Amino acid sequence: MRAVVQRVSRAGATPGGEIGAGLAVLLGVAAADDVETAGRLAGKVARLRIFEGDDGKFDRSLLDTAGAALVVSNFTLIADTRRGNRPSFSDAARPEQAEPLYERFCAALRELGVEVATGVFGARMEVELANDGPVTLVLE
Repeated sequence: MRAVVQRVSRAGATPGGEIGAGLAVLLGVAAADDVETAGRLAGKVARLRIFEGDDGKFDRSLLDTAGAALVVSNFTLIADTRRGNRPSFSDAARPEQAEPLYERFCAALRELGVEVATGVFGARMEVELANDGPVTLVLE
C-alpha cells in the first residue's frame, strides 16, 4: 500500500466529498496488501506529525489538530516505471481486492476519530486541493 499524503487547507473529489483543513490522501493498493497493512498505514497517516505547533515545528498530527482526511483511491501509485516508457500496473491489486482494503483504510481512520470524506472507488474523478506548505509525503 502506498499513500501520497498532502497537508491541505481544503480538498475535494468530484464525484465524492470534500474537507476543510487536514490531509488529502491518494491511496494505492498493491496485490500483496492485506487488512493488517490497511490498518497500519491508516494509523501512520493519522499520527503523522506534519502540522506545526506553536513553535513552528512539525509536532502535531491529524489527531492533534482534529483535521479531516480526503481519501481517494489511486491504483497508478503502484506503477512500476523502471523499464520503458509505459508504466506497468501488474503489482496493483485487482478492484475486487483493492476496494475492501481501501474501505478498511478509511474505516480505520474513522475508528481513530478522524473525519473522513472519500472519492468514489474506481471512478474517474477530479481532485482539487489547496496544498498547505506545500507539504507532501509518500508513505508505505
